[in-house]
Amino acid sequence: MAEEGKRSRVKVESILSVVSSNPTRPGKVHKLSLLDQSMGPHTIHIVFYYGSNPFSDGPMSSDLENFRVSLSDVLDEYPVVTGRLTRGPDGGGWQVKCNDAGVRVLQARVDATVDEWLRSADVDEERDLTVWEDMPLDPSFWSPFRIQVNNFKCGGLAIGLSCTHMHADITSATLLIKSWADYHSTQTLTYPPIFTLPTHTHPQNTTTPPPHSPTTNTTPPPTKMATVTMKFSGPAVEKCLSGARSQCPDATPFDVLVALLWSKIAHWQEPHTADDNKRSISICTDSRGNRGQKTKIPLGYFGNALSFSVLTVEADELSSGKLGQVCEYVHRHVVDRAGPGLVDGDGEDPVRVYGPQITCVSTEHLVDAEKNGEAIMYSAVFDNNNNNNKNNIKGEKPLHVSYSYGNVVGEGLIVVVPTAEVGPGRAVTVTLPEEQIDMLCKDQEILDLEGVMVISGGR
Repeated sequence: MAEEGKRSRVKVESILSVVSSNPTRPGKVHKLSLLDQSMGPHTIHIVFYYGSNPFSDGPMSSDLENFRVSLSDVLDEYPVVTGRLTRGPDGGGWQVKCNDAGVRVLQARVDATVDEWLRSADVDEERDLTVWEDMPLDPSFWSPFRIQVNNFKCGGLAIGLSCTHMHADITSATLLIKSWADYHSTQTLTYPPIFTLPTHTHPQNTTTPPPHSPTTNTTPPPTKMATVTMKFSGPAVEKCLSGARSQCPDATPFDVLVALLWSKIAHWQEPHTADDNKRSISICTDSRGNRGQKTKIPLGYFGNALSFSVLTVEADELSSGKLGQVCEYVHRHVVDRAGPGLVDGDGEDPVRVYGPQITCVSTEHLVDAEKNGEAIMYSAVFDNNNNNNKNNIKGEKPLHVSYSYGNVVGEGLIVVVPTAEVGPGRAVTVTLPEEQIDMLCKDQEILDLEGVMVISGGR
């Protein structure tokens, strides 16, 4: 929400529920995996920004009715989304009762244009575009999925999706919006959802927990964190890749950008102990379609297919200035850790997995190599160019897509996602202690990449 004493530019005007157009068979239950349940403390929030309202024209008389029709249709394919959480028999693990209770939908108006918002809003304001609400003690009547449709002064639109991390990871949530766009455009679903997998491919929480910082008798005051998002063009990222390829020929944009940022941040971090000459980061990758796996998890799998693992490097190597070497460490670690798994938790005693080290989230798997490197989130086009379109309005790609997580703890978070530009261009959202963000924004090597700031409070 907006800072205390600061008037929010987002005003919610209506709340309703949207249910699927066809009922699910009675008694259908979806059991959440151990990996799903271990993500219990966290929530996911995604915002898709569009330059115009794709629901302003269609078969119905209002944009509200137009998006309700296509959303209701796509929810037929996602009974888990419209269901409600409940405990299994005898108080067992969490499961979803697929009872067609619906998705909560909010309509809001934003006192800004899309361009003004992307230039001036910060991460606290962007929270107002989605619903931030922890799961209640009794979630049996609580909607775990919320969609907020935000109308800007210029006619632009932002679709904000919020959900529990138990139900889905950011890939599943992204493909839900993509499927909605497909239905609205009267197209066949590009990635039909899959809710069950063979036992030998099902994600489990099997990996070892990360090392935690030593505890003390006193609790330090909470660190004030700040967040910036920098969009780096394809040529800028290619410049970094070129500098690293002599030592890491197969480097990805994620590898090199994490290596660059980690090398910088390591200079500013205090060692945990006086003789600590090591630095660690947690790396979060998605196991869908990972080349290193013997048995692949389909991209359309709806649930959690994440892998969290810890990479530790000597501090001297990070500060040596050899970007290619650090990039190779990151790349090799990602390749060797192919396969789903969680760093801790057993479903009954969940932990906050985004931390305690800086957590780096990769979305490289969402780049479609078969479509010249187009990112899947930017193919979510609500195209009205069909027979129901009175004014022949052509749909458009999102201008920007933001990802954030609820209840994140630890030293920070780095999320690397593709941009609307086809190619190696990436948007990097960095959350660090406020003084480290200030230093990052003034670092000459970062400035030389000429990143464009969005949702960064006008920095």
